[in-house]
Amino acid sequence: MEYVVNFTWDNEADVWIATSDDIPGLVLESGSFDALLERTRFAVPELLSLNASEPQPLSLTFISKRQERMVL
Repeated sequence: MEYVVNFTWDNEADVWIATSDDIPGLVLESGSFDALLERTRFAVPELLSLNASEPQPLSLTFISKRQERMVL
């Protein structure tokens, strides 16, 4: 099964936030993109196992978005 995880940068809090419409309960944050990626890889199987009766193969697709305002 394939799951999509969204990473969004929060300018005000200076953190990346991971959420997913496919994975109930997934909300993580970190100031480091790489650290959040590792935390997400660890948390997703745990969250999914809470809702599944037996382990299943899975695929994760990570989509990141960061928008910055600049003055010219």
